[in-house]
Amino acid sequence: MAARVESSIGGGEIDEEGDDRGSMWDLDQSLDQPMDEEAGRLRNMYREKKFSAFLLLQLSFQSLGVVYGDLGTSPLYVFYNTFPRGIKDPEDIIGALSLIIYSLTLIPLLKYVFVVCKANDNGQGGTFALYSLLCRHAKVSTIPNQHRTDEELTTYSRTTFHERSFAAKTKRWLENGTSRKNALLILVLVGTCMVIGDGILTPAISVLSAAGGLRVNLPHINNGIVVVVAVVILVSLFSVQHYGTDRVGWLFAPIVFLWFLFIASIGMFNIWKHDPSVLKAFSPVYIFRYFKRGGQDRWTSLGGIMLSITGIEALFADLSHFPVSAVQFAFTVIVFPCLLLAYSGQAAYLRKYPHHVEDAFYQSIPKRVYWPMFIIATAAAIVASQATISATFSLIKQALAHGCFPRVKVVHTSRKFLGQIYVPDINWILMILCIAVTAGFKNQNQIGNAYGTAVVIVMLVTTLLMMLIMILVWRCHWVLVLLFTLLSLVVECTYFSAVLFKVNQGGWVPLVIAAAFLVIMYVWHYGTLKRYEFEMHSKVSMAWILGLGPSLGLVRVPGIGLVYTELASGVPHIFSHFITNLPATHSVVIFVCVKNLPVYTVPQEERFLVKRIGPKNFHMFRCVARYGYRDLHKKDDDFEKRLFESLFLFLRLESMMEGCSDSEDYSVCGSQQRQSRDGVNGNGNEIRNVSTFDTFDSIESVIAPTTTKRTSHTVTGSSQMSGGGDEVEFINGCRDAGVVHIMGNTVVRARREARFYKRIAIDYVYAFLRKICRENSAIFNVPQESLLNVGQIFYV
Repeated sequence: MAARVESSIGGGEIDEEGDDRGSMWDLDQSLDQPMDEEAGRLRNMYREKKFSAFLLLQLSFQSLGVVYGDLGTSPLYVFYNTFPRGIKDPEDIIGALSLIIYSLTLIPLLKYVFVVCKANDNGQGGTFALYSLLCRHAKVSTIPNQHRTDEELTTYSRTTFHERSFAAKTKRWLENGTSRKNALLILVLVGTCMVIGDGILTPAISVLSAAGGLRVNLPHINNGIVVVVAVVILVSLFSVQHYGTDRVGWLFAPIVFLWFLFIASIGMFNIWKHDPSVLKAFSPVYIFRYFKRGGQDRWTSLGGIMLSITGIEALFADLSHFPVSAVQFAFTVIVFPCLLLAYSGQAAYLRKYPHHVEDAFYQSIPKRVYWPMFIIATAAAIVASQATISATFSLIKQALAHGCFPRVKVVHTSRKFLGQIYVPDINWILMILCIAVTAGFKNQNQIGNAYGTAVVIVMLVTTLLMMLIMILVWRCHWVLVLLFTLLSLVVECTYFSAVLFKVNQGGWVPLVIAAAFLVIMYVWHYGTLKRYEFEMHSKVSMAWILGLGPSLGLVRVPGIGLVYTELASGVPHIFSHFITNLPATHSVVIFVCVKNLPVYTVPQEERFLVKRIGPKNFHMFRCVARYGYRDLHKKDDDFEKRLFESLFLFLRLESMMEGCSDSEDYSVCGSQQRQSRDGVNGNGNEIRNVSTFDTFDSIESVIAPTTTKRTSHTVTGSSQMSGGGDEVEFINGCRDAGVVHIMGNTVVRARREARFYKRIAIDYVYAFLRKICRENSAIFNVPQESLLNVGQIFYV
């Protein structure tokens, strides 16, 4: 069945609470009286723990394989991309080395490792983690489906600030403009799309650069064979992704540790043997001299030098596997000094053999250790590729949770690590694009130009988001915020101006890839937002439902109907459409709302919220299941079982609260909103508060101290149940009769008078994405024999 519904919905924010404060249910997160002291203790559980020295060393060692693989393999290709036309002046090598040294110091070390990594969301990194932090501290989410009860979650940590503070003014400025919220979302999407581009370009340049070492020891091999070898490695890499990094991850840390040990040792050997004077590059004076000699080539060479800091975006996105202290220790003690020695050694070698710049890394290796180093370099390139692929999967999962990506299959590959996931559809798309880039360019220089463009844009996005984080989350003084932002932008905009010269030399690739993904993500989010607004505007008033009486004007057949909706309040339009077109409905109706919150996870004991809708003899309930952006619906294989357990617990507590009187141990404070509007239901029973009946009824708390005030809305009416236990038995009987999952299939169409770009976006792009993405029934693991789709058309 399908309904034709037309709506003129604007782009403004929808407030679920509306003018009537009773339009949302009032519920405790745990159905018990909240205790501030215990809640604070639970929230502290999610702060970073203290680690012993031995454990910190162990975690730091393990972090090498997951976090620093990409950053560590940059010496394979930096000098060639810096001097693609050869080295004309040996002094340029010192200037380039000095730029590399201070780039590594300013961006990865100072900015990311010691500042940005501190801005994690309970250990989670990435652009969407920063966005989630901002959504908790300001109402900047474009889909306003949050409620004040969500803020009571133990993982919903946030800070408060004075109304007249600079943070409060910034918060109000962001919240009062829909265009600002959209701009912030687009900024986050741009950063995410660029990281996805990194997931394509990192395997291409890393593996191609590692395989290029074959030409050094086997001169008869041409570039075509190198490309074939690289493609074979890439196909193998993407083909084993479904096994997950947990099964082979124990190899990553030793491989990367050996890699850093070897490049540092070779660097020291080259400095001692060829030219120790390169160490003077630690003086920033040589940067000034480098640019003073003039020429556009020196400015555009910054695009190649910037490749020395690639991998920092994967570093932040993969942060969830290890504590920040372990990541910081590994970088300062191992990664940073080893990279400085590696680049200094290559510079010393190039001072003596400047014509070997094309294969500077492999040419500088002593012949005795060439093949072992080639094997380790290839393995390290694979590990680096794995890090960016895993980061891409994590970002896609976060985008899914925020309603910014079409529904795709997400598979958990590890029982120990929740963050290790595999997205099959994205994996094969990445593989095809990565092979196309490798085989299409056949040259690491052009891939390097593309890579640099993607990285510098991600850095700029992170800087802008960090500015808001420092104001709203950390509550830093505006002078400190301005200082951090200006210093970061000066360095990053300098690099950005350099990569602009290389847009036509391969730099256009990440821009095209990011633009395609940005269109997909934004159009999907726009369609999701419009469907939510439609649900909000077309929801049915409880007055209409109550007018139907306990039988809803239909035959109540045995069984339970689970009506899935995006609303956490009100009766969805699909239900009214369903009972209007069918002559019967189930004895028990439960409205199920599955919503995602801007938190990394929702504990199992806090996941489900339950309330009653209408009098008891209606047997109508609402259940809200809340998820974080790292939680996976499929992880709840017993979703239905947990739902009914929460419902039965609610019924028992409700019955117990009805039976108890005010005492030292129990108290129920009823607060009925007296209004002049009365009605009579089908049995002749008086109905009060018809206009706010959706908030009725009872979400009671048990063991509530008498000193704490609690509000519960109740309604008079006859009940077929004498107690909570009887109703539990009744619902169990209906459950045995069968459970039917009722889902809405809302088709969104553009109006005829809509502008052409909206018609293209809605009628073609969004419709195509809806057609190829997974159905909601697959996401929720609904058996097809128990599924009932209710169709409706909605015009925007």
